[in-house]
Amino acid sequence: MVQTTSNQLKNRLRRADGQLQGILKMVDDGRECQDILTQLAAVRAGVERMMGVVVAENVKQCVAEDQLTDDQQVALQNALDLVVKTH
Repeated sequence: MVQTTSNQLKNRLRRADGQLQGILKMVDDGRECQDILTQLAAVRAGVERMMGVVVAENVKQCVAEDQLTDDQQVALQNALDLVVKTH
């Protein structure tokens, strides 16, 4: 995995960990279920986005740039961007 992507992934994981720690505190404090569910949904969305980033990076590593035309590279990048946005 490219170092920049690895650092970004680590930052996202740290953020998710912080959110989970906050949710644990919310449970301990007896916060409303709706508030807890909202935060859980945020963590889930973040994890799904991370999964998209990992999948996209894996696909990029599997396809050598010199195998693709410029148009194909653009199309692949657009498709990978869509994967990241929707996961």
